[in-house]
Amino acid sequence: MGSNLHRNVIFRNATVPPIPTSYIEESREWKLWQRLKSDCLDAGNGCDVLAIPHNSNISGGLMFETARVANKEIPSEPVLFPKTLNTLIGPDEPIIIPSFLAEYGFRTCRTDYEAELALIISKGGKNIQVDQAYNHILGFTCFNDVSQRNFQKHDKSGWYRGKSLDTFGPIGPKIVLLEEIGDPQNLNIQCRLNGEVVQESNTKHMIFSISEMIAYISKNFTLEEGDVIVTGTPSGVGPLVPGDVVEVEIEKIGVLKNAVQAEVNG
Repeated sequence: MGSNLHRNVIFRNATVPPIPTSYIEESREWKLWQRLKSDCLDAGNGCDVLAIPHNSNISGGLMFETARVANKEIPSEPVLFPKTLNTLIGPDEPIIIPSFLAEYGFRTCRTDYEAELALIISKGGKNIQVDQAYNHILGFTCFNDVSQRNFQKHDKSGWYRGKSLDTFGPIGPKIVLLEEIGDPQNLNIQCRLNGEVVQESNTKHMIFSISEMIAYISKNFTLEEGDVIVTGTPSGVGPLVPGDVVEVEIEKIGVLKNAVQAEVNG
């Protein structure tokens, strides 16, 4: 079954264990989780939290190996771009390749997968210091930063459209709390396309640490509770076509799996 947007919380039905009562009770001090508790009760038993979106702040924090393999200059600061809420889908929901792309007559029309670690902000702030950044993290989940490369490379407005087409932001399968994840800078991350491993790395290879990303982003934009920050992808990104099945797996979190479909009009 698919996920549905319910009071700014994405839920998924009972293919995963329900949230333990203690999980909610322990987090009661946060307004975010007070709302979540009410929404979970309204939605019924057996729902699992995928994301609590407000704004989506995306930090393309390249991996070391990505820059090295591509012979790219390592950036001096994180590369930021927006990922809009219309992109968000849950596990097992289809990534839809828009039919209107055919109107452009691209010689090669390319839409890519990008396996990434996402974090969810629990407490907003401006000018957050690096050594205080973890105090603002609720937890972590998997993300697939699906990207339309033709738009990304050639639009005069930059990466906005290529990153923000409908369904281009699969997220899930659950949030693992900061206190339960261990060291988020030492998590294995893998992407599989039709069962074949196409990306494999570890979050320790990020150019910018999670704390540095939060500090940098909050210097530019005020962060709010529920914001999602996506931290960058390893080498091995590649194209998606209808019929593909793409899986993002991150250690201690689980597997985010989505099929790719062509848009059907009419």
